[in-house]
Amino acid sequence: MTFTYTTEVLHLPFRDPFRIARHEDAEASQTVLTHLERDGATGLGECFPVPYYGETVATTEAVLPLLAGALDELGPLPAERAPALVWLERAADLMADVLGNHGGAKMGLDTALHDMVGRALGLPIWELIGTSDRLPPTDYSLGIDVPATVAERARRVAHFPALKIKVGGPADIETLEAVRAVFSGPLRVDANTGWEPEAAAALIPELERLGVELVEQPFKARMLPQLRWLRERSSLPIMADESAVFEADLAMLDGVVDGVVVKLAKCGGIGPALRMIRRARELGLKLMLGCMVESSVGVAAAAMVASEVDWLDLDGSLLLADDPFGGLELGPDCRWQLTSQPGLGVHRKPDA
Repeated sequence: MTFTYTTEVLHLPFRDPFRIARHEDAEASQTVLTHLERDGATGLGECFPVPYYGETVATTEAVLPLLAGALDELGPLPAERAPALVWLERAADLMADVLGNHGGAKMGLDTALHDMVGRALGLPIWELIGTSDRLPPTDYSLGIDVPATVAERARRVAHFPALKIKVGGPADIETLEAVRAVFSGPLRVDANTGWEPEAAAALIPELERLGVELVEQPFKARMLPQLRWLRERSSLPIMADESAVFEADLAMLDGVVDGVVVKLAKCGGIGPALRMIRRARELGLKLMLGCMVESSVGVAAAAMVASEVDWLDLDGSLLLADDPFGGLELGPDCRWQLTSQPGLGVHRKPDA
């Protein structure tokens, strides 16, 4: 039985310029929608290519035929929940066996398969996979800019329970001071591999003074001895993001960091993310669920496992000037409101 799919490339301008320490595109992101079909059943997914991991729109479109072809080994779509979960897990394994890495491309197909099964069984994905619709609130992320500009953006989103501040620029402490002047809640800092060990250690007391509650990926991805060194000297939790891509990475991070950031675009979708979360729990690691600057398709997919983590950084669609999808709503308490709609529960806006 053959799956057929179509793709659509979306250019998504940001609400505000969004720069991180690696100087990636600050104005817009590009993402690939995947519409999957087999025997009249359909599903929607989003493939978000992350350049840091060698993915682009071009590589995504190049590998999708190989990944979709691997899925042809799956049997018929199951008619009950328990065998459907086995079917979905096998789908993720088939894609992993045929091609390493390419988490963004796998994310799109894995999400579309979950959407397809959820629609066929009349279940929202969170109910299908056994998670909950009660989620932690999400924070809101602010990119690197001059301190006054970051502070003004912080003022606009001060109703969020926590703010995540991108650092690794020339004025980190000045920026955090400016944000603290307009926002009283917890701050989370993300260096995106932009710091060096001695400088990071010197910053920790200042970060604690300013009410920072965690530090995300201070050093380059494979600087694990340095991460362990900083953790031993830090009063704040040290979280791994770029160092924690797949479930297989968790073993080497045990004792090195306090927690990990799981993203569907890194690990390959809903199923792999849930497996990674459960393994991290077994190792005693704290968990943050993050995202890229995705549409509501990608954010809704991540929200299906969001009940399982400690911190939520699931704001990608909120950073867009105009999200082309509806159906995923943020409540006044900054918690994503999952519905009982089958599958992902999102739809294309009529004017998008």
